[in-house]
Amino acid sequence: MTEHRPLFSICIPAYNRAKFLAPLLDSIYAQGYNDFHVVICEDRSREAAEIAKIAREYGERFPGTLSYYENETNLGYDANVRNLVEKATGEYCFFMGNDDLMCAGALENVAEILEREQNVGLVLKSYAWFDVVPGEINQEIRYFEEERVFAAGREAITVCFRRSGVISGYIVNRDAAHAAATSRFDGTLYYQMHLTASVLAKMNAVATPKMLVLCRGSEVPEFGNSDKEKGKYVPGEYTPQARLNMVGGALSIIDGLKQASGLDLVGEVTRDYANYFYPYIRDQLKLPLGEYLKLCSSYGKMGFYKYPMFYLYCLTGYLLGAGRFDSMTRRVRNYLGRSPQIGLSK
Repeated sequence: MTEHRPLFSICIPAYNRAKFLAPLLDSIYAQGYNDFHVVICEDRSREAAEIAKIAREYGERFPGTLSYYENETNLGYDANVRNLVEKATGEYCFFMGNDDLMCAGALENVAEILEREQNVGLVLKSYAWFDVVPGEINQEIRYFEEERVFAAGREAITVCFRRSGVISGYIVNRDAAHAAATSRFDGTLYYQMHLTASVLAKMNAVATPKMLVLCRGSEVPEFGNSDKEKGKYVPGEYTPQARLNMVGGALSIIDGLKQASGLDLVGEVTRDYANYFYPYIRDQLKLPLGEYLKLCSSYGKMGFYKYPMFYLYCLTGYLLGAGRFDSMTRRVRNYLGRSPQIGLSK
């Protein structure tokens, strides 16, 4: 008898934040859909023992539904994402950040999409941010008001590449992602963007307006411990250089697609970043003016100097500050019922 292959592998890259693992698992097991298997890869953090204990408890409560692995060495973010894809057994990997929550009905919603549509390589999520209390949402990210299908190649990659930056709710065809495995982009913190570009070169994408995950915004980043991350990132904060490394890494990935397949989307992706540049300066808006101008100049040298929206974000962001700029974007999203569409067909 052939062993049943679940539709979803729920992939959790675990590193510290043990206190949030049980609520995350509760949100997964509370789904009204059970064709899934949970995969946790712990990356040698100081809270490894506590994470293992929680994973073991849930494995005993829900037999046969959870696999827990401890990496032999600290792989770092990108390699651990690749590790999870390798160990996943489902048709699709549904990634969850280790401190986030899955919305009620999320798996069923995505399963319905996959049943309706053909040749789906990626499902582009809608999601929301909260700080402490999940019910107190401070921002919703919804790219389109209605479900949209994007054809493989230029269209799908241009729409989904930058919008794959948040790992929670990242849903990708497992076998296509596994076939794209490479360590070339380790240290970018954007391995999933490599998967997006590689998978969508041949497969379609579907964007859903339904909220799939709630992302916690109160925790500090913990990148910078693995060999590939040391010297690029500082645990506990996003330095100006860290932000430059991340954006530069993303652009190196899309340039790598051009080298590997001949599909040149560097201009389209750079323009899309410029049209929505605020997230890449938001946590740097309290820098002294001289340091901030140096940061913006470095960004400009990556190719953003060509795009007026880049200058608009750099100027208005610094003048308004994060609080007032956030409030303004919240009002715009609430009025539109989605994120503004700059440079995208509606």
